[in-house]
Amino acid sequence: MQTKTLVTRWLPNEVIEKLQTVSRVTMWPEVDQPISREFLLREIEDADAVLSMLTDQIDTICMENAKKLRIIANMAVGYDNIDVREARARGIHISITPDILNETTADLAFGLLLSVARRIPESSVFLRQGKWHSWSPFLLAGQDVFGATLGIVGMGRIGEGVARRARGFAMRILYHNRTRREDVEERLGVSYQTFDELFRLSDFLVVLTPLTSQTHHLIGERELNLMKPTASIINVSRGSVVDEQALYTALFQKKIYGAGLDVFEQEPIAKNHPLLGLDNVVALPHIGSASIATRTRMAMLAAENICAVLTDRNPITPIV
Repeated sequence: MQTKTLVTRWLPNEVIEKLQTVSRVTMWPEVDQPISREFLLREIEDADAVLSMLTDQIDTICMENAKKLRIIANMAVGYDNIDVREARARGIHISITPDILNETTADLAFGLLLSVARRIPESSVFLRQGKWHSWSPFLLAGQDVFGATLGIVGMGRIGEGVARRARGFAMRILYHNRTRREDVEERLGVSYQTFDELFRLSDFLVVLTPLTSQTHHLIGERELNLMKPTASIINVSRGSVVDEQALYTALFQKKIYGAGLDVFEQEPIAKNHPLLGLDNVVALPHIGSASIATRTRMAMLAAENICAVLTDRNPITPIV
């Protein structure tokens, strides 16, 4: 078999077997460590396809090394790790894995919201450290979720999923989106707000906008200062959408109540990062789509995109 696929992280056998129907496969052998730059640059040289992760920088240097590359299949919804302009100039397809992870990520977003509101991780640590000596009326008291106002920044499919979950908690649901979604308003009973009003009115603000040059540090000191002191922000989109220094200041000075963060500007986040030292922050290691079923389906879709291109068809889920 003449074609070669480079897989940049360990994936289940069923995914590799799918790829092997059209290509020989070279896979980075480490389970929990990203592919080394040296290995990537060496193995991409004769690869026809790459099944990549968000942690892999597929940049100009990679593409200059790649003599035969036809597709970069990113196992993610985003693709800010890929130099799209360079790929297009070279006629290289880029595919992503949309929609599969919507409900799983919405689950995680709402789980973070509940965890921040009711101080669940903090309470668990408190108990495990042997600090629970007696009942007290306001011991680890948090914020109510039922009947509160939810704001969603970015009303895509994941935003719709979060809104559906919020309806079960009788929440007032507001949103802001680049384009107004009157279909969603009618279907889910959500209300459009201006960007600033969304920050002023929300008790919980869930950030779901993609990272672009326009959304980098979309939320900074000005926006956080608009929020209520009892309000919390939940970010499951991209870390760089929020200015982390401004967020730290707002949380440390109690200008806002709390934050639930699954994403960070630099990942993996350093263990001594200031945000991790705050009790009013619930931090997770970018596990928004991390259910076994969802991650397997994402990997299979990436493989199916590669199979399509290597058999002279168009990718199934290309970027727009």
